[in-house]
Amino acid sequence: MSLPELGRLGFGAAGIGNLYRAMPDAVATATIAAGWDAGVRYFDTAPHYGLGLSERRLGAFLAAKPREEFVISTKVGRVLEPVANPSGDRDAQGFDVPADVVRRWDPSEAGIRRSIEDSLERTGLDRIDIAYLHDPDVYDLDAGIKQALPALEKLRAEGLITAIGVGANSAAALRDCVAAADLDIIMLAGRYTLLEQPAAADLLPLCRERHVAVANCGVYNSGLLARPVVSANAHYNYEPAPAHILSRAKALAACCDEFGVELPAAALQFALSHPAVATVVVGASTAEQMSQTAARMAVEIPADLWTALVSRGLLDERLVHA
Repeated sequence: MSLPELGRLGFGAAGIGNLYRAMPDAVATATIAAGWDAGVRYFDTAPHYGLGLSERRLGAFLAAKPREEFVISTKVGRVLEPVANPSGDRDAQGFDVPADVVRRWDPSEAGIRRSIEDSLERTGLDRIDIAYLHDPDVYDLDAGIKQALPALEKLRAEGLITAIGVGANSAAALRDCVAAADLDIIMLAGRYTLLEQPAAADLLPLCRERHVAVANCGVYNSGLLARPVVSANAHYNYEPAPAHILSRAKALAACCDEFGVELPAAALQFALSHPAVATVVVGASTAEQMSQTAARMAVEIPADLWTALVSRGLLDERLVHA
């Protein structure tokens, strides 16, 4: 495996691409700096995040750091193309940025090479360490497996990128990709969390069998597990959480509280506990959020908490790893 060392906690850079709301450059810089100051050295971005804004902001910060001291990943599959006559509209896919470019799915080798070259230009860095095929199941999983993954294997063999992988919300899609290609890592979004663990059935065992590392992200389930007290209007999978999901999250929070542990700290550390998981990648929209996340990752979790969660039917005992 050619995967570089990632560390326990990685920085997810969707937020600094103006996810849901605009963020001043100074706030974005301070947020990244808080991660760096906390010891984070793995940073993940994508062209999709703010139509390139995330890559530009992250690259501007990292340009001042020694290149051998950090790892950066970005994603391929969506290329960005300029709009001939921008109308002044804002992006319709969740980022508060001008819609002056559009995303286009291109899993071809030419598209993958172009995506990497464009990302290098936007970040201003000399190389990308990890390239993930981004959300192939959203577009055309078969084309992603048959076109994009061989292209990524070729780019890795050429030395253009160090490691390759796939990022998706679907455990089934990731399983198919791991089975089909020689991947170094996958980015698993929201499918192995304290709330739910569908990836445990076959994806994570397959990753261990094939020596594919897992970067676990979306570990708060769209914010549901992000606060010590679960809000009645919390979101799950980017939508208002249904009653049965809210009830389960509140039961998790109550159990954590009995042991003096905040729900987000338990969620973070559970997400890292599986032997297949190499790192947990978490986003932030302020420096305070990033510092708080790093502090929660360092909290000591009593073993009795996991035992209690198992006894209450909130966690499968097979998923409690010493």
